[in-house]
Amino acid sequence: MKNLSEKIAASIRDIKDFPKEGVVFKDITPVLKDISLVEEIMDFFARETKKLKIDKIVGIESRGFIFGMPLAVKMKVPFVPIRKKGKLPAETISASYMLEYGTATVEIHKDAISKGETVLIVDDLLATGGTINAAEELITKLGGKPAAAGFVLELSFLKGREKIKNKDLEIISIVKY
Repeated sequence: MKNLSEKIAASIRDIKDFPKEGVVFKDITPVLKDISLVEEIMDFFARETKKLKIDKIVGIESRGFIFGMPLAVKMKVPFVPIRKKGKLPAETISASYMLEYGTATVEIHKDAISKGETVLIVDDLLATGGTINAAEELITKLGGKPAAAGFVLELSFLKGREKIKNKDLEIISIVKY
């Protein structure tokens, strides 16, 4: 019987030359069609983070929402979205990070995290580490304590894990390429 990592890897679809020539995009949408596999992913993250006593789960737009919200329901904790600049309706704080060709900015509502809350950050993919650093910056500015970051996939060859500023942040990834 395949383990979780093998099941996910077998479901991932490679899309060559997307979003630009030379890139092989790891498409998670086939994973989402297999509800029992998604349940296994939620069970895995809940089990791996139970010891951290998570108060809130933060999901990073947009694929972090896909995994973060069901995990929050499973763990019975609130879900907090981090979105691209200009997408949240209430008062926000922002953090910027480097992209391959420029910068991007993400935001969180000012009232989303309370001082001292332990936070799990969820996204589908760890690539260069930029969005995780920005998310952690936002959570910390609000007084929260980022305890871990969970990813379904990690592109190890991009060395994102090494670029994460907070060396105490527990990194949990299921499939590594």
